[in-house]
Amino acid sequence: MTKPTIFDLLDRRTVLALGGMAAAAALVGPAHAEDLYGPNVTGAKSGGTLNMGLLLEPPGLDPFHQGAEARIRITVLIYQGLFYESPTGQPLPLLAEGFDLSADKLTYTMRIRKGVKFHTGQPMTAKDVAYSYNYIRDSKNGSPGAGDFGLIKTIEPTDDHTIKITLSAPNAALPMTMGNKYGGVVPAGYFDAADAKAKMNQVTVGTGPFKLAEFKANSNVTLVRNPDYWEPGVPYLDRINFVIVPNGASLLVGLRNGRIDIAPLTRPQDIRQVENVRGLVVERKPSFNQKALDLGSELKPLDDERVRRAIALAIDKDELMRASVGGFGVVIGTMVASMQDAWGVPLDKLPNQKVDLAASKKLLTEAGHPNGFDLTLTSIIGYDWMDAASVTLKEQLAKVGIRLAIQRVEIGVWIKNFQSKQMGFTFNDWATVPDPSLLFYRHFRSAPEGADFRNWKNAEASKLLDEGRTESDLAKRRAIYARFQQIMAESVPTVMMFSADHVTVRADKVRNYDQHATGWFYGLAKTWIAT
Repeated sequence: MTKPTIFDLLDRRTVLALGGMAAAAALVGPAHAEDLYGPNVTGAKSGGTLNMGLLLEPPGLDPFHQGAEARIRITVLIYQGLFYESPTGQPLPLLAEGFDLSADKLTYTMRIRKGVKFHTGQPMTAKDVAYSYNYIRDSKNGSPGAGDFGLIKTIEPTDDHTIKITLSAPNAALPMTMGNKYGGVVPAGYFDAADAKAKMNQVTVGTGPFKLAEFKANSNVTLVRNPDYWEPGVPYLDRINFVIVPNGASLLVGLRNGRIDIAPLTRPQDIRQVENVRGLVVERKPSFNQKALDLGSELKPLDDERVRRAIALAIDKDELMRASVGGFGVVIGTMVASMQDAWGVPLDKLPNQKVDLAASKKLLTEAGHPNGFDLTLTSIIGYDWMDAASVTLKEQLAKVGIRLAIQRVEIGVWIKNFQSKQMGFTFNDWATVPDPSLLFYRHFRSAPEGADFRNWKNAEASKLLDEGRTESDLAKRRAIYARFQQIMAESVPTVMMFSADHVTVRADKVRNYDQHATGWFYGLAKTWIAT
């Protein structure tokens, strides 16, 4: 009996939703409205303004060139890709209606949704779709997501509502890749204008349920309902005002006095202060997020694997998590919490996961640092969990002689370091969509196919990442990524510490907000306000 492929595991409901195809076709489905952005509800009221409090301001609203999580979580409401990143791990049709896949798995024929308009009012066609994805995948254009499309040879429209994508090798993650973390579909030729990138902070040109009304630095981002949105009746809200507040205390005051209707909270002390406040509801959801410690090999002595392993052996992840987010999270090994069951190696099967100070000191001595060394840790201003984690990590590493200095930088500075592959020794906070290739490939595959942000340059790991991306047999794919995780845990280019739960506090009048596991604000498209 042959092993089932990932395509064989699609259920009958998925097949029927897209009309059925030949046996060689891969299907992605179903396109039921309740699966997109959040559940539909009966009796939802349209209208009203929602004020959402945020501690982190997006550095910009350009989804093609800006990689910050603070940007992504807002722009997913503005720009759309061909597929929606379902929290259950399926790519669901969004601007696509479905696709056929050739028997050799090298040609995707994508059917494009009809009746979609851009925020400009002009209709969307296959020409716009092809232009947008060709722009993203061209590395000269500087998109952080370019590497995700490395196996694509051509994307071309065949008629107004069909595109053909030809690959150089199979890519099991391609539909999930064509979401809207990076990019989205915009009018063909949009970036021909010299001021196109800057204008994305003033006027949006996407197809999403909301469009930009105002982006005022250090103040607010305001979105308004897209009256031409293709899904009938959605969104319910007329307006979303993202209010940027300076600190957690201000956020709590705003929630209590009603000036803020909803907010994500990260500090356990803040969560506990509102748990029993009348009129406020606290909701907790699992995540695809990771709080990580990156060890950039461009920085000495982190270029020595023995030093990286020594650092890992000195870290108590549980203590770091409790100092940072209290009990609102899960300690992880080499996989984000919500993907652990499907793709992760058990922590007790991975090296360098338990604290062993004697082994850590021995490795440092072997590496020529018997008395330890000085090291600077970078954290990002506005990421509150990093402040507590910095102090705790400093205490932990001091036990093996590593003397830690802490520098806090603005997110814009951190992003520049990230993009230039000068990460050094830094905390990181990022989410993935639920596919291991999209989690690992761009970050850890050596250049030029991957970005290898930490300058790891591990040939065996890169080979496995290539194999995992092209393999469609589920069991074989799991084995490939299990081996990759063993290598990553042994070599330690990063320490995945914990996945923090998403904790959202909302006024009781705010209904049907479903926090997506990525931490992005998809759910606001189906949120409504009771009056």
